Amino acid sequence: MDKNTVIGLVLIAAIFFGFTFYQNKQAAKQAAFRAQQDSIALAQQAVADSIAAAEAPAVPAVPVVEEITAETAPIYKDSSLNVLHGGSGTIVTLENDKMVLELTSKGAQPYSVKIKDYYNHDSTDLYIFKPGASEYSISLYTGEYIQTKDFDFRIAEVTDTSVLFRLPFMGGGCIEQLYTIHEGEYMVDNLLSFKNMDGIIPRNVYSIDLDWGVTIPRMEKSYKNETQYSKLNIYYPDEKKPVEVGRGRSASRNVASSVSWFAFQQQFFSAIMRSKDCFNSGNFAVNFFGQDDESKNFMACSAQMRQEFTQSDNVEFPFEFYFGPSHFKTLKSYNQKYEKIIPLGGWLVGWFTKFVIIPLFDLLSRFISNYGIIILLMTLIIKTAVLPLTFRSYSSSAKMQVLQPEIAKINERYPKPEDAMKKQQATMNLYKRAGVSPMGGCLPTLFTFPILWAMFRFFPASIELRQQPFLWATDLSSPDSIWDFGTRIPLLGDHLSLFALLMAITMWAYSKLMMSNQTASNDPNAKSMQFMSVWMMPIMMFFICNNLSAALSYYYLISQIISIIQIFIIKKFFIHPEEIMQKLKESEGKPLPKSKWQQRLEEAQKMQEQQMRNKRR
Repeated sequence: MDKNTVIGLVLIAAIFFGFTFYQNKQAAKQAAFRAQQDSIALAQQAVADSIAAAEAPAVPAVPVVEEITAETAPIYKDSSLNVLHGGSGTIVTLENDKMVLELTSKGAQPYSVKIKDYYNHDSTDLYIFKPGASEYSISLYTGEYIQTKDFDFRIAEVTDTSVLFRLPFMGGGCIEQLYTIHEGEYMVDNLLSFKNMDGIIPRNVYSIDLDWGVTIPRMEKSYKNETQYSKLNIYYPDEKKPVEVGRGRSASRNVASSVSWFAFQQQFFSAIMRSKDCFNSGNFAVNFFGQDDESKNFMACSAQMRQEFTQSDNVEFPFEFYFGPSHFKTLKSYNQKYEKIIPLGGWLVGWFTKFVIIPLFDLLSRFISNYGIIILLMTLIIKTAVLPLTFRSYSSSAKMQVLQPEIAKINERYPKPEDAMKKQQATMNLYKRAGVSPMGGCLPTLFTFPILWAMFRFFPASIELRQQPFLWATDLSSPDSIWDFGTRIPLLGDHLSLFALLMAITMWAYSKLMMSNQTASNDPNAKSMQFMSVWMMPIMMFFICNNLSAALSYYYLISQIISIIQIFIIKKFFIHPEEIMQKLKESEGKPLPKSKWQQRLEEAQKMQEQQMRNKRR
């Protein structure tokens, strides 16, 4: 063993024994302080007992032998905790114009939340969670392990908008839970405080654990729809959007990094908790109950968070709870990106939804109360706005159909595979002479896809449509069932949606109209495409939309009808086959300007011909 090793071992031993000596000294000081406090408490109790004995009437003394059993033995070292342990708690109600919040002194936690102006599908009161269906507890070490859910806090102060719960310790410190609501808001401020706990919480304790479990009841008519749009969301600081966990299925997530807030999200309502100082880590889970659950429970959510702190006489943890509707503008008003939990699509679709669909929807809602009429007007406005694209797309397709006989002649002229480049060049020249763009029928259609997808995401997530009736539909946010089967049929479900059926029939009629303009072809691929467009797509869309919201099926129905009317008008008044053929004849024999693409095509053709000649040699 060399000299450096010996010196190192000696230093390590010195540090170890020094640390042990320091810890023993601190423990002795702590024990002396506790003993002093116990002596003071005993002395005060003795004085109180003496006064009570002097004032009480004399009674014959009866010797009592008290036996300490497992039931009577103190649970905690701190006598104050033993006094407040157990109990049933006292309910305190805070109410504003948006919600009724019940809190219980047992654990100083939320007991139930009822949302005003909203009701379940069966017209009963709507609860984010019913009485006793939430458990919010703080776990920490105070020389012994305690959980706040086990104690009946004292109600220190109550006002119309706030309540202060207090859990005192024998050493003079206390844990406080302050809850505050505000008029016109669904937000609840929660301030957790450790006051004068410096001598109670050991110095080597630097974190607390928060456990929150909630059972959310069923609220909507369609279990499948409600499940499909319900999930758990976790938001990390400075991210663009939260991470989704368990959309429509049970799932869990362990997070070792900081979390700003998380949300237990039902289809249209959410329970959100945020730490202003961020949680340091957490374990999250969501589990869905079955459709036939007797208690009508929908989803059980849980979060186990860890929050670190720095020791001082007074430590405060500011939290926020949101109990309310998942309404885009309401959530956005808090400037915490809560609105990101609403599924509006990716960046392009989401942008269109946020800056076009939602403002248009809100504008029409100011003047019209019937949401079926609003959807009709929105569809008319959108279809009118994209009419130039529709006109260009259909016009290009119609012109290409007029040119089908000429294209057939080109195919006969160049039947060999090695003449593919010549055939393509001749076809492009034909399109150019007739003034037709081969991409004119595709690109405008592609531009309308974001609009179609935006509507697909917007309607099922729009709480404004919830429980809004229109025609035979009692709730535009749920399927419009005209026939309940009483049992589930694979793919179809347990009901028949009339809007979905009418939409599929209209889609079939639109496809037939489009295909009627095409020249018959013996190409198997063309026939397969026609079969997919005319028959398979309407059938597939019927099965998909049968279980989606009535508003979505209704929008697709109106959109298809408007498209049929537009195509009929364009075909009747704007497409003239004779003019196209006349233009084609006038351009015969005349030189056409060559685009860069055509020049490259000709160069490629020359290179192909040169390669063929080299092979023959």
